[in-house]
Amino acid sequence: MSDGLVIHQLSVGPLQVNCFLVACQKTNDAVVIDPGEEGNRVLQLAKSNGFKISKVVNTHCHFDHIGANQVLVEETGAELMLHAADLPLLQNARNHAEAYGLTVAPSPEPDRFLDQGDTFEVGEHSFSVFHVPGHSPGSICLLSDGHLFVGDVLFAGSIGRTDLPGGDFDALVEGVRERLFTLPDETIVHPGHGPDTTIGQERRMNPFVGDGA
Repeated sequence: MSDGLVIHQLSVGPLQVNCFLVACQKTNDAVVIDPGEEGNRVLQLAKSNGFKISKVVNTHCHFDHIGANQVLVEETGAELMLHAADLPLLQNARNHAEAYGLTVAPSPEPDRFLDQGDTFEVGEHSFSVFHVPGHSPGSICLLSDGHLFVGDVLFAGSIGRTDLPGGDFDALVEGVRERLFTLPDETIVHPGHGPDTTIGQERRMNPFVGDGA
């Protein structure tokens, strides 16, 4: 919890994606970020806390991050949002999953595209959008109240892989340095896999994008 922003993290699906249920404490309005799988678990958590899910955001559309889009949108009527450049990944997620011997539920089409500089509201809290391509063409990060949800752009001590279709190592490094590392050191980074970190820690120590890289 931070200044009325309530954050619940769930590790979901076979690839242990960090799914975030983020709510305004005052209004109980909530957004789900990267519902990779286990949609009913997310719904139950929201229900037990009295949250109303009004938005679902995919930081990017690799299959492990979008598997519960369908159930969440159907059960809540939430608005589905993502970057337009990742729409082909969303539409081809089934084939991508099958290449790894996995399956994924089909996703609804998005209701809104998000891009660099856009904002959206969750209750009394505003989320700012940063477009940081490289892991995927449409990877976005979301900032609210000192919390940065980065998907697979940045990890504690690492960055997202760039060897998948649409990946671009140079673009990822440039985006992290120019768009994320301008944020305050104390900004808490919530990655799509693994533990939280901070902007300051990654700027100083990350071997791929940090000061010593």
